[in-house]
Amino acid sequence: MEFAVQESDLDKQQHVNNVQYVQWVQDIAEAHWEARATPEQKEKYIWVVIKHEISYKKEAFLHDPILMQTYVGDTTNVTSVRHVIIKNKESGKSLAEAKTTWCLLDAESRKPAKISEEMKKVFEK
Repeated sequence: MEFAVQESDLDKQQHVNNVQYVQWVQDIAEAHWEARATPEQKEKYIWVVIKHEISYKKEAFLHDPILMQTYVGDTTNVTSVRHVIIKNKESGKSLAEAKTTWCLLDAESRKPAKISEEMKKVFEK
């Protein structure tokens, strides 16, 4: 994903608020799921975050060009670790790196669902 920092992303120090990074991590995860999952998978399953880990590296300011990249790492029976790298697109410097653990739930029962080989392939494309 690519975008520019907006005024609403800033805190009192006039740099991107730490909470905004969490939102961006959520946004790219959702976009990745929406772009890759089948309509049937989207109807049958939902993902919930069970853990966020974010390392803040550098500040970002108004109008800075942002580039976010994501990929899925380790997967267990019901959890998946997603990595997100947030960079300044012009300089290539890392602004933040996130590692989030997600749990797959059955959309109807809201109970953990087994991550099948088919589901894993959704993120390998």
